[in-house]
Amino acid sequence: MTKSFFLAGIAIIVLLGISACSPKESHQTKPVELTISAAASLNESLIEIKKIFEKENQQIKILYNIGSSGALKQQILQGAPVDLFLSASQEHFIALTQEGLIDKQNQTELLGNKLVLITNKENSAKINGFIDLNSGQIKKIAIGIPESVPAGKYAKQTLQNSGIWEQIHTKVIQTKDVRQVLTYVETGNVDAGIVYMTDVKVSDKVKVVAVAEEQSHDPIIYPGGIITSTSNKKEAELFLSYLQSNTAKTIFEKYGFIVLD
Repeated sequence: MTKSFFLAGIAIIVLLGISACSPKESHQTKPVELTISAAASLNESLIEIKKIFEKENQQIKILYNIGSSGALKQQILQGAPVDLFLSASQEHFIALTQEGLIDKQNQTELLGNKLVLITNKENSAKINGFIDLNSGQIKKIAIGIPESVPAGKYAKQTLQNSGIWEQIHTKVIQTKDVRQVLTYVETGNVDAGIVYMTDVKVSDKVKVVAVAEEQSHDPIIYPGGIITSTSNKKEAELFLSYLQSNTAKTIFEKYGFIVLD
């Protein structure tokens, strides 16, 4: 009799323990994973924004897919599972919108940038402007692949409008994204490179020798938009809105971006 009473007591305690824990466990939901495909030049600023955003929105986990805008566009065209696209090119962004892959009602022009000519700080070559790239001292010049890297397209346009593309195109080394241009200049593998002003902000090994005139290339605009097929539209809208907040704007400006209102 005593033994039965004792076992019954244990059963009651166990049941009470389960009922006490269950409500707590039921409220522990897995964060929504939001995949953002973003241009390489946005990398550092987005990492900083991610830390603050996730702290304020613990129900969302941000996953970045960083690359050249052209390569990212191709991934989205091929059905890559992406929720939001942040491009360094209006051309690639518009192409996806026209294909119906970016929501026309959920897109905006976020940022602007400047195109600059850089050299390694230790480089002794005398370069004061784009025209000097035609000098015999300059053997190798790095730019992004114009067809897939927006900075490369702007670089080629600038060199063409400077009237020196035909003379120097054999010196040009094309790279998979703008950050590879920066690396080549940092390591001394090329004499000069053309990147964004924001790329210079993340390196202490290069210097700006010239800033391209705005009329020498297409406008540099970074649009952002939500992918039509996303299953996380609410969370994507929240993050896109956050990128336009004062907190995000301050971070973008710190890295040299021009915030568009």
